[in-house]
Amino acid sequence: MRAPQSRTETGLVSRPLIGISAYVEPAGWAVWRDVPATLVPQAYVRAVTAAGGRAVVLPPDDADADVLRVLDGLLLAGGADVGPERYGQPPDPRTESRPDRDAGELTLLAAALAADLPVLGVCRGMQLLAVAYGGTLHQHLPDVVGHDGHRPAPGVYGSHPVRFAAGSRAGAVMAGVDRVNSYHHQGVADAGGLTVTGWADDGVVEAVEDPTRRFLLGVQWHPENDRDPRPVTALVRAAAGDRGVV
Repeated sequence: MRAPQSRTETGLVSRPLIGISAYVEPAGWAVWRDVPATLVPQAYVRAVTAAGGRAVVLPPDDADADVLRVLDGLLLAGGADVGPERYGQPPDPRTESRPDRDAGELTLLAAALAADLPVLGVCRGMQLLAVAYGGTLHQHLPDVVGHDGHRPAPGVYGSHPVRFAAGSRAGAVMAGVDRVNSYHHQGVADAGGLTVTGWADDGVVEAVEDPTRRFLLGVQWHPENDRDPRPVTALVRAAAGDRGVV
């Protein structure tokens, strides 16, 4: 594994390479109008860079996971819903999935787990982790918790209290934090083989992890949009080979 500010054979400074899963969505700029584009919010890149890593954008691709040979960590970004067929449920009319992302990210995740590569799942990414570990999702949280607080309005983030399990990785990473942002309409119903280590005040799962691995953490909120994106920083440190990372 690469270490932050280590020197390569050419004498250049090497940073941990963090793959960030991306969307394919219609977009327009300059002379291009409404064309399919590989996208990821700059906030993810900015958070990785600020933590000392180098961001590598990964378009959906389920042909293989060979790119992981050159990566030091994997960040499963937020986005559209995970397809409910992946966890054995019929689709709710309000579920909007992206099969290409599911296929590509699950291919990457399987290989990352086999290699014990550090992994951080954000929002959709956390939900994908749960599904990969045999869990299930609530397809529309307001039906479960009785309110829209986790996604107050289109494009509007909510904020709510959060608590973390004592002695957990999530608790160590987020020490002193008692509120997080929120923008999602689905949530983890059953974490499968993962350990739930964070909860909102209404009981919604906010953090999951696998304590048997070097670093595998899922968070339901969007740390890349916080001024103190601790989970992203922890991922980069783990990817750098810092075995002392909390």
